[in-house]
Amino acid sequence: MSHAIEPLYVRYQVPDLVRMESFLRDFGMQTAQQSATQLFMRGSGSTPYVYEAVAGTEARFLGAGFRVAERADLERVAALEGSGPIEAIDDAPGGGHRVRMRMADGFEIDAVHGAAVATPLETRDAIALNTARTKPRTNQFVRIAQAIAPVTKLGHFVLHVRDHRAAVAWLHQRFGLIASDYMGPPGDPDQAAGTFLRVDRGQQMVDHHCLLVLGTETPGVHHCSFEVEDVDAVMAGHDYLLQRGYTLDCGVGRHLLGSQIFDYWRDPFGFRIEHYTDGDMVNHLHQPAIFSGTADETTQWGARPPKDFFE
Repeated sequence: MSHAIEPLYVRYQVPDLVRMESFLRDFGMQTAQQSATQLFMRGSGSTPYVYEAVAGTEARFLGAGFRVAERADLERVAALEGSGPIEAIDDAPGGGHRVRMRMADGFEIDAVHGAAVATPLETRDAIALNTARTKPRTNQFVRIAQAIAPVTKLGHFVLHVRDHRAAVAWLHQRFGLIASDYMGPPGDPDQAAGTFLRVDRGQQMVDHHCLLVLGTETPGVHHCSFEVEDVDAVMAGHDYLLQRGYTLDCGVGRHLLGSQIFDYWRDPFGFRIEHYTDGDMVNHLHQPAIFSGTADETTQWGARPPKDFFE
């Protein structure tokens, strides 16, 4: 079994790269590399890029990439059915090597090793929060303007698949992803219609999920999600995107599963994309639970998605 270290990027095909670049810059990304047919956007963190857009007549989700721990991980997944060969990455920032694999529903999922670390971009520090019990911010004042909220990294993405159990097994075999929580009838994870998956790094704390897999009759992507610095960044970015005339999908609110403070938008081609902050961190001590409510019950406070949000 191979082991993923972190999610790296998502890949989409869109009919207008200029329009997409403009939106993603307003969403908080920076242009890393571009050509007439490809656009690579980065966050402020150390990943070479977090979003790739490819020119094409049809707008569609193509796939995603994960960093794996060792070169041997590439050799293991390259030997599996549905995998391409190990190939040098000469068409994207960071270089390294990858194996591109195709899921049953057509999604291309890359295992990447050896990509160069990007120099982090300078951004403001998180704003200390004065609570009723602790007051760490003294003689310092919060002054936030409506502005672009810099994206730091890809946090997760969500896939609709025809065969939920088979897709989860596929991702576990190739990347070692394990369940953090389930969505489905109570008491039996094997009957779940959705699984929140995380990278398995043992005792080390990791994000609650890097991927949510949902069983459906129509495969596709539900959304991709990018971390910003703090709740002030979420709200400043929210106001800025409204001012720029973009389409709000659902936000701001706090999720139940993962606990993230979320803000969902629609890009120019109708894809759902999320800002988030303050997500749960878990390790090997975490025990998965089963959520059996409706989509609108996945919000603890704030904007509630419609009941068909995950359909």
